[in-house]
Amino acid sequence: MTDQAPPTETPALPEPPASPDVWAAIDDLWTWLDANRPHGGQEGMLLRMLKLSEEVGEVAEAVIGATGQNPRKGITHTWEDVQGELCDVVITALVALRTLTPDTREVFTRHLAKVTARSLGPSA
Repeated sequence: MTDQAPPTETPALPEPPASPDVWAAIDDLWTWLDANRPHGGQEGMLLRMLKLSEEVGEVAEAVIGATGQNPRKGITHTWEDVQGELCDVVITALVALRTLTPDTREVFTRHLAKVTARSLGPSA
């Protein structure tokens, strides 16, 4: 007999759900929004771009709420709320980009490569 405790089994973590195809999801959201927009043409495009400002404002509101910066309201949000709002910004930006070009994935990938090379150098 040994003095060591028997090894405990680490419970298996559940498998994460399959990752959605981001680009297909952006196309689906764009299609749905385009079919249901009350304003078309240039006005509709500009309003879609303005939606991004609205979402960024919601990030600010969530950060203020998570830090309790408004003494009248106190803490009204969590950092998980901030994460969700940031995700909304990314989704809204990609849908706005899709509004400008059907080559969303290629345009984004090419631009990300430029920003990465500029910021991290050619070895990145």
